[in-house]
Amino acid sequence: MTATEDFGARVEEHRRELHIHCYRMLGSFDEAEDLVQETLLRAWRRRDTLREESGLRAWLYRIATNACLDHLRAHPRRPQPRSAPAAADPGIEPPVSDAVPWLQPYPDALLDAADAAIERETIELAFLVTIQHLPPRQRAVLILRDVLGWSAQETAESLDLTVAAVKSALQRARPTLREHLPERRLEWGAVTEPTAEERAVLRRYMDAVERGDPSLLPGILRADVWQSMPPQPIWILGREAFVAGWTPAMVGPEAWGDWRLLPVRANRQLAAAAYLRRPGESRFSPCWMGILRVEDGLVSQITTYGDEVFPRFGLPAAL
Repeated sequence: MTATEDFGARVEEHRRELHIHCYRMLGSFDEAEDLVQETLLRAWRRRDTLREESGLRAWLYRIATNACLDHLRAHPRRPQPRSAPAAADPGIEPPVSDAVPWLQPYPDALLDAADAAIERETIELAFLVTIQHLPPRQRAVLILRDVLGWSAQETAESLDLTVAAVKSALQRARPTLREHLPERRLEWGAVTEPTAEERAVLRRYMDAVERGDPSLLPGILRADVWQSMPPQPIWILGREAFVAGWTPAMVGPEAWGDWRLLPVRANRQLAAAAYLRRPGESRFSPCWMGILRVEDGLVSQITTYGDEVFPRFGLPAAL
């Protein structure tokens, strides 16, 4: 193997974890793909600047972080204030977080392939939405310090900042987390596998959808449950409003057809991929994917995506 091939192979070993890093920075799976390619290209061009082989990983993260910051400077964006919900229960307070229409889900199979411990709370959709509220450099500091566990000195060197500037950015970023994250998500942990209780909730949710039976929903959903449907600005707030949209005339076989759901894992969260067989059709076709957040044995949030995400998860084209 030539020196060139050897360098390419060593860099390639870090592709998946770099993709996850770029995904956290950007919130977009597709953009993260592009920025990993940009990172590897920059690494190749700057390979003579790598001082020590033992520092390869940190060197790549520095390049990736700055590539993401360059991208965000060239394509600035901010979360959008949520419009009035399509349906809402009276007396239910709306969630604090604004809409992040570019947010895309991340398959757990690819997280596992990174061969790294990905803590659930640092890859969940709620966390990703929250850090999109941070200015890009604050976001980078927070990820490097609190997610990757880098020292203030390492972070400062990566971002060409002073240690004092890193500490200041982190002090400004953390209150945003407290404001936007669900309370329990402030204590990040290493739990990656769903509990038996959470898996039971998913089964009950899937059963309710397949039956088209709204009477099964109250025992599954929290009173303040809310559903979002990125990139569309559509959302539903509250259990009563959610159930009201599940009348047999709206979701039953007469209205849509028959449903079949497959369990999926996305962003270390439980999810279900829904397939629909319309009247007169012989097969079930991809329709939507719902990613659930479960708290205290009930669904507190559902983020619904269209069938465009199915190929990324390796799901069948039909059932």
